[in-house]
Amino acid sequence: MNFHLRIWRQEHADALGSFQEIEAHDIPGEASFLEMLDIVNNRLIQAHMIPVAFDSDCREGICGTCSMVINGIPQGPGRGAACQVYMRSFLEDSTITIEPFRVKAFPIIKDLVVMRSAYDRIIEAGGFITEHTGGAPDAAITLIDKKIADHAMDAAACIGCGACAAACPNSSAMLFVGAKVTHLSLLPQGQPERAERVRSMVNAMDSEGLGNCSNYYACEAVCPANISASVIATLNREFLKSQIRP
Repeated sequence: MNFHLRIWRQEHADALGSFQEIEAHDIPGEASFLEMLDIVNNRLIQAHMIPVAFDSDCREGICGTCSMVINGIPQGPGRGAACQVYMRSFLEDSTITIEPFRVKAFPIIKDLVVMRSAYDRIIEAGGFITEHTGGAPDAAITLIDKKIADHAMDAAACIGCGACAAACPNSSAMLFVGAKVTHLSLLPQGQPERAERVRSMVNAMDSEGLGNCSNYYACEAVCPANISASVIATLNREFLKSQIRP
């Protein structure tokens, strides 16, 4: 398969970036999007040109580091991460525009690589649980209703990729923060710090310059972990309760 790529190139954070047109010829249809970029980069290196910088790690849709915008969609078409997009999803000889996340809180490092440390700092603000959980056998002692456990696990599936903020017109991270808050607010182990956790994480989110939710639901539409926007309602409730809870 042959494609015409429009890739954002930016030498460093303070440099002016622009789109560069690169031809991608003879790409296997079963190749993933990142494998296609690998092929393109190998050819650029052979031509003594600078390869395109992009992030990747697990390439299994688990780590969330392959964050990029493909044809205007954070993480690309479908409901997976960019590494789970396959070239057979695109039409032969089509133009594919590839750019980094456009979120002020995620500064561009180079080309398609952005710094998503803002999410790390929000998680850090949430702290750790102080509940003594003991060893693995002790976990079975605390009985949790299956419906609650399933809901908590659904929220815990968030990989923190940043697609929600990149898709939101307000650059809101409330789907991400809501998932983290919902996860622990449902479990007994998360109760001791429940109020302080949500206050700290919301304050950290605001300090990072991430916006508020206006119910566009674009975050839910692009989330590779299929996190429901209902976690945002949970986040709002938890934050309001934390204001009146001793």
